[in-house]
Amino acid sequence: MDCEMEKNSHDGVVVNGGNEGVLGLHAKRKKLIIDTDPGIDDSMAILMAFQNPEVDILGLTTVFGNVRTEDATRNALLLCEIAGCPSVPVVEGSHEPLKGGRPRVADFVHGSDGMGNIFRPPPKTEKSDKSASEFLVEKVSQYPGEVSILALGPLTNVALAIKRDSSFPSKVKKIVVLGGSFFALGNVNPAAEANIYGDPEAADVVFTSGANIVVVGINITTQVQMTDDDLLKLKQSNGKHAQLLSDMCKFYRDWHVRSDGVSGIFLHDPVSFVALVRPDLFTYKKGVVRVETQGICVGHTLLDQGLKKWNGSNPWTSYSPVSVAWTVDVDEVLNYVKRMLMKP
Repeated sequence: MDCEMEKNSHDGVVVNGGNEGVLGLHAKRKKLIIDTDPGIDDSMAILMAFQNPEVDILGLTTVFGNVRTEDATRNALLLCEIAGCPSVPVVEGSHEPLKGGRPRVADFVHGSDGMGNIFRPPPKTEKSDKSASEFLVEKVSQYPGEVSILALGPLTNVALAIKRDSSFPSKVKKIVVLGGSFFALGNVNPAAEANIYGDPEAADVVFTSGANIVVVGINITTQVQMTDDDLLKLKQSNGKHAQLLSDMCKFYRDWHVRSDGVSGIFLHDPVSFVALVRPDLFTYKKGVVRVETQGICVGHTLLDQGLKKWNGSNPWTSYSPVSVAWTVDVDEVLNYVKRMLMKP
């Protein structure tokens, strides 16, 4: 997305050449809203999206998760400025899960500022005066069948949009969700992944809404890692945002060493962005996904793989299937991420 050219043409742009190809004058870019809780790996994915000429970012909506919602909003405004796109709307979302209560915040992973404790000066721009769910409904209604949502945090805002407008699931083009851990361990506890655990009720609303949904779980994203060598190459590159991201990743990398024994970082959010723009690098299994909302397995995502014809109904029957990422071309996805992060 070239924000200078965006000012001159909303229908299509001519962009400079490079690894990601050239769009013609009338090429139609993918309309995208990023629902996010930045977050170090969120920041990586967002800057990748701004670097991608095939993507038209309509706005960023914010939610709690890696940081509190107000901090997510600040970071989203900063990222738009860093990307050279300060006019992209940033719309603040829910400060708590659907059922209320204090949200879980992962500052121990991302630092107290959500950006690895680099403490950038405050943004010069202001957030929108709309709510995230209002903005989501408005844009999806304005461009029915054209707007995709990349959901990188708890799904509260998306669930509220569905509750606000019952036609929302049929009008949104695609919702790509970073969340869940399918037949693998979670990262909050053995049963649950952080985004789904953060608002399991919202996740169940979204997964059973009938929308066109692609879910990328951490069983997939933990397969794609930037090693210490990769991080060094990023730091030494002439990438537009390489130095900033390198500074942010120091905190993130140290947490991975302590928590997972990994000398490097998992690329959860960047991998999910790749699933949006390069779905061919993944395989998928379709089925109904339900989320546990109580008990010791709260936040657990369970996919009905369609291996059995059930005798009678159960909580999975009568709902529309979603697409769950099942395998990933690790080398190609990693190369794509590194190419975008090191793009001048």
